[in-house]
Amino acid sequence: MEFDFTWVLLGFPIAFALGWFASQLELRQLRIQNKQTPKAYFRGLNFLLNEQQDQAIDAFIEAVQNDPDTSELHFALGNLFRRRGEYERAVRVHEHLMSRGDLTQPERDRAQHALALDFLKAGLLDRAEIALRKLEGTSYEEEARLALLSIYERSRDWEHATEIAGKLDSVSHGSFSTRQAHYLCEQALAASASGATQQALDCLQQAVALAPASARPLIDLAKLQSQLGKQQDAFATLLKLEKTAPQAMPLAASLLGNIAQQSGQQAAALALLNTSYEQMPSIDVVEAIVKLDTAAAAPRDHYVQHLEREASLVAAARWIAGEKLGNDHQQGLLQRALDKATKPLMRYRCAACGFEATQHFWHCPGCQAWDSYPARRIEEL
Repeated sequence: MEFDFTWVLLGFPIAFALGWFASQLELRQLRIQNKQTPKAYFRGLNFLLNEQQDQAIDAFIEAVQNDPDTSELHFALGNLFRRRGEYERAVRVHEHLMSRGDLTQPERDRAQHALALDFLKAGLLDRAEIALRKLEGTSYEEEARLALLSIYERSRDWEHATEIAGKLDSVSHGSFSTRQAHYLCEQALAASASGATQQALDCLQQAVALAPASARPLIDLAKLQSQLGKQQDAFATLLKLEKTAPQAMPLAASLLGNIAQQSGQQAAALALLNTSYEQMPSIDVVEAIVKLDTAAAAPRDHYVQHLEREASLVAAARWIAGEKLGNDHQQGLLQRALDKATKPLMRYRCAACGFEATQHFWHCPGCQAWDSYPARRIEEL
């Protein structure tokens, strides 16, 4: 039986016609999409550039409705909601993204990170912690750990903060050893307050080993050793402070004076304080020197020497306190007035945010920065 080529000749035009018709349908659909989604999308971008967030949100919602499968539109919309403080709507957008089965793994990680930021900005720290923990092993791991560190600091969860800082220290370009030392010092304070002195000592010794050039572990360790009656050990600890962090001596001057008197190390402590004062004059160091320098004919002359270097109303008030004015009643009135006037003058100021306080903070209550307070108090009228 011979093959009839007539059918082949008839089939070519039919196939061509069907192909052309299909291509026209596809082009038509593409034109419809191009008329809908991009127009709304670019209109939203234009509103964003003009800082018209309400109109931008409306445009992006329209774009999402026209093309619900586009993940980028969902990310843009969710971020807009978060920036406006509409955290519940941002969470819904990102949770919807997470529920989709067609997301690639990088997109899923991005949505998880965005969801964690929604919870964090909303102050839902427990839910933020859970969301951030799920980012372990992703490209957002380091960002997630930094956010977790902030959460644990705010909630004063020092054990978990120590864990996260250790992970960051092992893989990050920066060092977190000083931060870890602070966390251990915080744990030591809590342990000491509950009577677990050995645990407190272990924490502080670990902190010293982690950050040997950090002032706080040595000062806190010396305080605890002194409270336990180990004055010689406490004095030896403060000698290390003078070698590794001499700039912090004003913070430890009073403690050093007390320990020296109890351990019979007045001469050594006095020499150390005089050296510290020459390097960085401080009223705290002067007061410790006056307390220890019993060999001087007039220990209060150290206040006068300080006045020669710096105009200090506090030093003047301390000097006047030892003078006999002839009338005890009048002297008492004058001294009380001077003490009241000088008390607010001596302040510590955060170098990061400018927050001022009459006491020294290792962790600024204003901006949450660590080690942002100088050891030397400022005196301003």
